[in-house]
Amino acid sequence: MATYAIGDIQGCFYAFQALLEKLRFNPSHDRLWLVGDMINRGTGSLEMLRWCVTHEHAIQVVLGNHDLHAIAVAHNIRPPHRSDTLRPILEASDGMQLLEWLRHQPLIIVEDDITMVHAGLLPQWTINQAITYAAEVEAVLRRDDYVQFLQHMYGNQPVIWQDDLQGMDRLRLITNAFTRLRVCDVHGELDYSFKGELADIPAGFMPWFQVPNRLSQTSTIICGHWSALGLYQQHNIHALDTGCLWGGQLTAMCLETRAITQVNFDPRDKD
Repeated sequence: MATYAIGDIQGCFYAFQALLEKLRFNPSHDRLWLVGDMINRGTGSLEMLRWCVTHEHAIQVVLGNHDLHAIAVAHNIRPPHRSDTLRPILEASDGMQLLEWLRHQPLIIVEDDITMVHAGLLPQWTINQAITYAAEVEAVLRRDDYVQFLQHMYGNQPVIWQDDLQGMDRLRLITNAFTRLRVCDVHGELDYSFKGELADIPAGFMPWFQVPNRLSQTSTIICGHWSALGLYQQHNIHALDTGCLWGGQLTAMCLETRAITQVNFDPRDKD
């Protein structure tokens, strides 16, 4: 038995299938941890969601920003972006059923000493606090009136965590931290606009995982979201988004051995 964490797939279903073949993945006894953004931008988003639901007994996933965006688009809360590839899901007879499954997935997974999130954790949060805060958003997403949350989910405010945040400001910042975080300052104030490489981070900001005295720094954390960062394995951080969609690789890490396996981008995964 082996457990593999896989970076952002984003609908690159051909590359995903090639990676499973290279890993000799067997769903009867192996497991996958998918780091979020399973869908959107690649051509195989529908196929990816169907695969996940069929193999849900063998996988654990966390929600990424593209996954939440797909649910919002399906409810006409946001129009599709020009580069979105969600139409096959929205037009499929089982599309809403697949998105129902998706919205019931968590923002964080913790097993033993390993934590998986899509983007990151605010430096002010311990792992136990992160679990608690994620549960607040997960509970709202799983309620019958979850569309009300989606209507207020988008936005860049607030930019810094305070324990007394309430209402949608609190839920939005929790969601943004788990699904959009890349850099912040020493106080944990977020910069949502930066998407570039380490050398280009604006003055006064740093990767969230390099903030001094980060309260989760003794924990092993698996994440993705930051394709320009590439494969990064330092400071107990394993960042696995290696930009498959952009012509890079799709990356898997064996949790038991930390061994890295990669496949190259497949041109069929992008129009």
